[in-house]
Amino acid sequence: MPKRGYHHGNLRQALVEAALTLIEAKGPTGFTLSEAAKTAGVTPAAVYRHFEGREDLIAEAARQGYEIFADLMQFAYDKGQPSALASFEATGRAYLAFARKYPGHYIAMFESGISVNRTPELATVASRARGVMEQAAADLSEHIPPEKRPPASMFSAHIWAMSHGVVELFARNSPGTQSPFPPEDLLETGIGVYLRGLGLIKPDA
Repeated sequence: MPKRGYHHGNLRQALVEAALTLIEAKGPTGFTLSEAAKTAGVTPAAVYRHFEGREDLIAEAARQGYEIFADLMQFAYDKGQPSALASFEATGRAYLAFARKYPGHYIAMFESGISVNRTPELATVASRARGVMEQAAADLSEHIPPEKRPPASMFSAHIWAMSHGVVELFARNSPGTQSPFPPEDLLETGIGVYLRGLGLIKPDA
């Protein structure tokens, strides 16, 4: 790959894309800044014009991932309207779709150990993504009597955790954990059990 050096028009983004490639191949701690520079076709010194270290580079990859993720979740929520149930279920499916289509971003966001509070920008966009799920949960649970209604943040966190578990165990082809059921079916039935427990959907006949 030819050296693009300091004159590359979008070196910062080229480095992020290089990091995403390396994260997918080696994990968030399996590469160095020098490898990122080499993948981007620049000298190692050029990296430090944009990032102080590897964690800053991964944090930017995570921030960009959350931007995509939040937009995707909002689209899913809006597509399900005016049905609160359809919107809620759509956000769960969108989680799986994101993890499949953007594995590098997903790992940077959820498996790198980078705090969402590392930068104000990262915290803001992560909060926006969580907010969509919390809104979907609040819409769906508004008919539960207040004294029995779980907080929307807890409700959405349960589904987020379930979605994450399905992704980690069955949607990313972890060795030895291939499921006999499609990940989407696992998530849908799991959400169904949860919602029946809250009395939000009728039991199966």
